[in-house]
Amino acid sequence: MPKNLTPILEAIEPVIIGHDCELVDLEYVKEKSQYYLRIYVDKQPNGIDIETIAELSELVGEKLDSMQPDPLPDPYILELSSPGLERPIKKEQDWEKAKGQYIHVGLYQKLEGEKVFEGHLLDLDDQEIKLEIKIKTRRKQLTIPRKQIASARFAIEF
Repeated sequence: MPKNLTPILEAIEPVIIGHDCELVDLEYVKEKSQYYLRIYVDKQPNGIDIETIAELSELVGEKLDSMQPDPLPDPYILELSSPGLERPIKKEQDWEKAKGQYIHVGLYQKLEGEKVFEGHLLDLDDQEIKLEIKIKTRRKQLTIPRKQIASARFAIEF
């Protein structure tokens, strides 16, 4: 499995941006005996529609097929889709959009006895985020160092 997806990213991002869309995430995984290249795209302000996904899938497929040398020599299935409501928070731009929103944060190591938190993102800077979490009926502010965050995504509050 290629560890570096940068050449693929650099080849397909202009195609996606050219359709006023955003490349949210890219992953290359093996499930059972099959490889998958999953590309998550979105469009602001109302999300991406199925017609745009179908069109981009064809264009991205053509772009990948034309790359020399082939960055993915093993046969794979190309999947292009929306990241959904619980899209990942990866880039700085994603973090800015997440301000005031309800998010899910997974940590590398426990903080106050927990590795997973959900709450409203109150603020952030280069070093840390401030999250308002709910513990039973009371609300608490929690400061989490950004270097401790393993993953983050938008979440649905229940």
